[in-house]
Amino acid sequence: MRRTVVTGVGVMAPGGTGREQFWARIVDGKPAIRRIQAFDPSPYRSQIAAECDFDPAAHGLTAREVRRMDRFVQLAVAAADEALADSGLDLAAADTDTDRIGVTLGSAVGATIRLEDEYVVASNHGADWHVDRRHVLPFMYQSLVPSSAAAELAARYRVHGPAAVVSTGCTSGIDSLGHALTVIEEGSADVMIAGASDAPISPITVTCFDAIRATTNRNDEPEQASRPFDADRAGFVLGEGSAVLLLEEYEHARARGAEIYCEITGYAARANGFHMTGLRPDGFELSEAILHAMDGSRLVPEDLGYISAHGSGTRQNDRHETAAYKRVLGETAYRVPISSIKSVVGHSLGAIGSIEMAACALVIQRGTVPPTANLTTRDPECDLDYTPLEARDADVRHALSVGSGFGGFQSAMVFSGLGEAA
Repeated sequence: MRRTVVTGVGVMAPGGTGREQFWARIVDGKPAIRRIQAFDPSPYRSQIAAECDFDPAAHGLTAREVRRMDRFVQLAVAAADEALADSGLDLAAADTDTDRIGVTLGSAVGATIRLEDEYVVASNHGADWHVDRRHVLPFMYQSLVPSSAAAELAARYRVHGPAAVVSTGCTSGIDSLGHALTVIEEGSADVMIAGASDAPISPITVTCFDAIRATTNRNDEPEQASRPFDADRAGFVLGEGSAVLLLEEYEHARARGAEIYCEITGYAARANGFHMTGLRPDGFELSEAILHAMDGSRLVPEDLGYISAHGSGTRQNDRHETAAYKRVLGETAYRVPISSIKSVVGHSLGAIGSIEMAACALVIQRGTVPPTANLTTRDPECDLDYTPLEARDADVRHALSVGSGFGGFQSAMVFSGLGEAA
């Protein structure tokens, strides 16, 4: 079996761009949530979000690239640039085989901002049923087709291996890495530029979540509004961002002397076939994904040193997730530190899975478990160790991350330290 390791990490997240600012923010447990600045949120039930203070020019994007790319692609490019630089992989080197390097990117909603903005212009704010294409930008095809994100990255780095976009709702970030893992394991590539990106903070997205009352209405206290596992939670906080990881076949990484964060040792995905947005209270479908990911890693419950929770901050998800941990881990579930970084950076839909996996890589490398911010009044049904308020030091050899998405998607992935055996 070909092994897959992480050799580079790039993150664009709320509260500070770049891997180090992201890490400092989640360890401090300081939420990067505020009243929406991208547009006037006054008409909406939920008026807050976790926005990125992102300047594309500062990250090397030209005016032409900015005009061509939706914001979610811009974020992905910036994160990928950082991950490649972090990995030390020289794409221009004579011995770099770019035919063996591929791209996989996850996204739940793609070019939401560009599509909405251009429709508003073309339709005269919805007044015209028949729109005139002359009034929109010439790059609408790229915005309509989510695969444009992977194509942009492949073209930017001139790599010719497998390229794909994975869109499985809020599990897209984990599933994107899972697809890249499979590509490397089967031998179709030696390196994969893999991750996810979403920039969904727009009127249409806010309206949709308002309609089902999934997002919080705690508009007067933005920094305290994302409250996973807390009895006083009122829904999730919408976010945006991107994380890209440089995944590499182990022998390939070792041959070039790469610094290795960790190894992907397990991955599994399941669909519940139950309800578009609902979850079974017993956590069965998520527990099955966790169980199979752990089986792939050859782990027993006592081996887990940290769990990065989905932890969206909705009553339904938090209780479903707690039940899943108990179902798989038994009494050990009470002893494993768990936390949700969505309490700090919000829920960036398809991107968050890769952002949380980036956090897991850093947890293993740096020996610190980030806290769940705002967890002050624990829900009695969420009675596990959800690491309230303060980070803690921990020697984490194996970290599990889970995701749950509309449509019934459930995914789990395990990162492990290499250890002496490697």
